[in-house]
Amino acid sequence: MAFMPFVTAGDPDLATTQKLLLELAARDVDLVEIGFPYSDPIADGPVIQASYTRALAKKLQVGDIFAAIRELTHGTPQGPRAGEREHEASSPGILPPLVAMVAYAIIFRMGPEKFVRDAHGAGFSGLIVPDLPADEAAEMAALSRANHLDLIQLISPTTTPARTKRILETASGFLYCISVAGTTGIRDRLPAELSEQLKWLKTQTQLPLAVGFGISRADQVDSLRGLADGVIVGSALVRHIAAISEHRSSVDSALKNAGNFAADLVAATHRS
Repeated sequence: MAFMPFVTAGDPDLATTQKLLLELAARDVDLVEIGFPYSDPIADGPVIQASYTRALAKKLQVGDIFAAIRELTHGTPQGPRAGEREHEASSPGILPPLVAMVAYAIIFRMGPEKFVRDAHGAGFSGLIVPDLPADEAAEMAALSRANHLDLIQLISPTTTPARTKRILETASGFLYCISVAGTTGIRDRLPAELSEQLKWLKTQTQLPLAVGFGISRADQVDSLRGLADGVIVGSALVRHIAAISEHRSSVDSALKNAGNFAADLVAATHRS
């Protein structure tokens, strides 16, 4: 399976975000999801909401994020686009594909054409837009394709089969499978019905299936082996970086802890 960590852009600052991306690349992660801080997040739990608040308190702008990512990607070789990466470990020092998790409200305010163009220019390979309904995603999907970006769609436990098929019409890269009906955050166990949903989705699409929400441990990864093609981990990793602001940990210490955490889950996902 692929390991896909989530990081918040600009928490506690963009320089640290750049260092974190390089740390994760050195730990052989397969893809990194970068959250664009938003004042009214769609499905994020308290840990990620707090990271967004810290970043926004410093007047972070979308253009600042693009500039920081562009500086990093233009100076560091990148791997394949989202959905194209092989399941073997990457070469150290090569950035994995970067996917933007961004509210459509941000895209709309900037202008979809400009946002997508700037995202590609910065080095992103895909977009996840959680508040864009599938019924209204055709234009965004076309813009993404024209700019060599994947539009990664979300499926929840409450998504009906009929709606799932409509979502798949505009999905590319991989399918983001939300494990629980709720917000992001660490959970003790994943729901039993998730396995049945993943088995059914395998009959509906050839897109890789990545499971997110609630995953933080190797045993949870093991429970998805043979069912999912990847796992997305957010809150558990964001907590390590939050220690810089909340517990006055040093940047180096927080990065090392985040890297060690990522390495453990890389090892779990890359086991056959």
